[in-house]
Amino acid sequence: MKIKVAQIGTSRFSHGTAIWQTLERYPEIFEIVGYALPEGERERFAKEVAAFDGSREMTVEEILQDPTIDAVIVETEEIYLTKYAQMVADAGKHMHMEKPGGLSLEAFEKLIGTVKTQGTVFHTGYMYRYNPVIRDVLRRVKAGEIGEIVSVEAQMNCWHKEECTRWLSTFEGGMMFFLGCHLLDLIIQLQGFPNKVHPFHRSSGRFDGADSRDCAFAVLEYDRGVSFLKASAAEWGGYLRRQLVITGTRGSIEVNPLERSPDGKNQYTDYVVCPEGTGWNTPGEHFTSPSYGRYDEMMLSFAAMVRGEQRNPVSYDYELELFRTLKKCCE
Repeated sequence: MKIKVAQIGTSRFSHGTAIWQTLERYPEIFEIVGYALPEGERERFAKEVAAFDGSREMTVEEILQDPTIDAVIVETEEIYLTKYAQMVADAGKHMHMEKPGGLSLEAFEKLIGTVKTQGTVFHTGYMYRYNPVIRDVLRRVKAGEIGEIVSVEAQMNCWHKEECTRWLSTFEGGMMFFLGCHLLDLIIQLQGFPNKVHPFHRSSGRFDGADSRDCAFAVLEYDRGVSFLKASAAEWGGYLRRQLVITGTRGSIEVNPLERSPDGKNQYTDYVVCPEGTGWNTPGEHFTSPSYGRYDEMMLSFAAMVRGEQRNPVSYDYELELFRTLKKCCE
């Protein structure tokens, strides 16, 4: 069964265009009905909306009121995500929403309550959940291969231009809200929710008058130790230093970098496993993943959930508690 799908919105600094192009790559799975560009996006994001050329432009109301549309992709700017996601939820349609949600915890709580009552698919844009190496690492950890987790170190850095740095001031927490959410999701999947959160955010001051928290850091307390996540928009070469280090009582795993993209499209990931007994100067076992599309498995899994062929492994309650913890990290 083809899934009839429409998209609401895109943005300059997130993945709306890439998600749309992913849907287009699978015409045997997705029948794209159209798209809507609310909040003046056509004028503000002229470069990004060019990707929609040739498809039907609709209003948000037309999308929500069309009974033939099975699912809606919500890819507006983060400040509008929960607003439009709530409209989709109220319409009783399945939904993929860009991460992590809007600015209001109360609005996100209402959204989760609605989709939970409706029983519709609520799927969010945490693409690392579908990274093949991350999936293998989670399997190893859950199987006890490296024992009890002592700590996780997670970094997702880059170098952003002035426009993005100023835009980050939209969010409390700046880079922690924008990209740190990915890292928090990984740590929680590996270690569970923390006992306590200690945020440390600063502005690099790279651009005159731009005081956004473009250097974000948080420490998470657990019974066995502490973990941390760092998200910086002021790090040259930061993309290839994005990494995840997991230390257990019987070994460690280093994913470094989280992904490489030599051609700007296909990804692959490297990781090293150091089992118990690895010597001081003994290299661990190195693995490289096959090439994969960054969003392909994510959207194909969403389709399987909409068709009822696959259960969403991420519960409504988990998404809500993740957002609550993120808000604490952004303080």
